[in-house]
Amino acid sequence: MQPAMADGWTVISRLRKDAHLCDLPAAERRPGQRGPTPVYGKNRIYLAELAADEAGWEQVECVQYGQKVTKTIKTFLATWRPARGVIRVVLVKEQDKWIAFFATGRDVTAVEILQTMAKRTSIEQTNKDIKDVWGADEQQVRNVESNIGCFNMNLWMYSLVEAWAWHKEEEELINRSASPWDYEPRRPSHADKRKALQREILQGEIQAVLSAGGKPEEISALVERLLDMAI
Repeated sequence: MQPAMADGWTVISRLRKDAHLCDLPAAERRPGQRGPTPVYGKNRIYLAELAADEAGWEQVECVQYGQKVTKTIKTFLATWRPARGVIRVVLVKEQDKWIAFFATGRDVTAVEILQTMAKRTSIEQTNKDIKDVWGADEQQVRNVESNIGCFNMNLWMYSLVEAWAWHKEEEELINRSASPWDYEPRRPSHADKRKALQREILQGEIQAVLSAGGKPEEISALVERLLDMAI
């Protein structure tokens, strides 16, 4: 689910059927062998041939889309240059086709790969919200550490808004007062939730200033803030 290949990250994604896979390199050195240990095997693995072979299929149980299902799979380790080393491959037999998935590293199980791929839609939607709503990757900073800090802040802000909106009713999160003709029910987006939280915070600030007597400088500062948000 992450772009290949970030060191230290486990990448789980779909694998092209014509991907150039190889077997694992020899585990032991030959007598007199010199140089570094090989990373990639020498023998090509063809996914289509493995999928066509009726031998080696097994069934596993996993949870996908909130339900326990049984999948017919083949799983094995291979080496792949875009992944810079060993990957776990999972072939899934469906009624009229087969699909290949992979995960970087040796330790990820076939069940974990299948369950993660079933969550792909929600993962992609979260990634879209973090980029479109919070502007991740748009910060103009000068070094890697600052970029990491900015992205971490984007994730925190996303999480805080979702936590605040978790128990809210739909009517509290969607404001269609500017579009009274738009009455079709729909699930609140993350942008809707953020705007609802902004409204609540602003209402609290306005009430606090007015209930305290409203000093001119406080009212002026609040008006300037509102104008900055409107522009």
